[in-house]
Amino acid sequence: MSLDPVFIAGPERHILRQALSNRSFLIGLAIVALVAAMAIVSFAWTPQDITRLQVSDRMQGLSLAHPFGTDHLGRDILSMIMIGARNSIAVAILAVGIGIGLGVPLGCWAAARGGWLDEAVMRVNDLVFAFPALLSAVMITAIFGPSAINAIIAIGIFNVPVFARVARAGALAIWPREYVLAARASGKGRFLITVEHILPNIASVLLVQGTIQFALGILAEAGLSYLGLGTQPPMPSWGRMLFDAQTRMVVAPHLALFPGLAIVVTVLGLNLLGDGLRDVLDPRVRRQR
Repeated sequence: MSLDPVFIAGPERHILRQALSNRSFLIGLAIVALVAAMAIVSFAWTPQDITRLQVSDRMQGLSLAHPFGTDHLGRDILSMIMIGARNSIAVAILAVGIGIGLGVPLGCWAAARGGWLDEAVMRVNDLVFAFPALLSAVMITAIFGPSAINAIIAIGIFNVPVFARVARAGALAIWPREYVLAARASGKGRFLITVEHILPNIASVLLVQGTIQFALGILAEAGLSYLGLGTQPPMPSWGRMLFDAQTRMVVAPHLALFPGLAIVVTVLGLNLLGDGLRDVLDPRVRRQR
């Protein structure tokens, strides 16, 4: 299998050297790794048990026992942010997985077939784009009720046309290449060519788009939970924490400060990681610099 030089980032050692010298990649990777580690640790340990309500400790400020303070029910905010990270990451991963699992094959199929089929797939994508994730979640919730699963489905459906467009655009740029024409002349079918030649060449583009959609998935989950359409109590969610804090910000601003910072820092880290990956994996960006 031969890859087009335009889409090759170079030898693995060169890629690693480029990554280690890219500030955006390193900062983004550090932030994402920290958030992921916090979510993983929450499976085994949190500073406090969030299922134990301590009304006498409600809305306490920052202290050694509660570094981020407590909420209106006396629950430790740091512990809730740790578990909220786990829920937000899980929703975003599954939603992006739906987008990749359905969108990439659909986009590659449309590019391989062309003609009226390609046009039909793109028009269906336009139709899906007309219903944003929030509106889709409202419709799904009206039918099945609010839950994290329905939020995943809504965000995932919105991700499908995004990945379909990216995969189709990348595939259309590769199909006229000489090595693809040679593969077709040797008798290989569209499916085999897509697996052996198209997907490896667009993998870097899909990876960068995946980090962007992951960040958008975190934001979408927080927004849906804020509206009561996402993760449901008693499971913590960063968006739900902001909703609970909105009427108490004057007396206890830390209730909104820390979950808000968690969302901002996580999305910032993912965006920096995506920018760094684009710089490292796309040789055309490096040549421009």
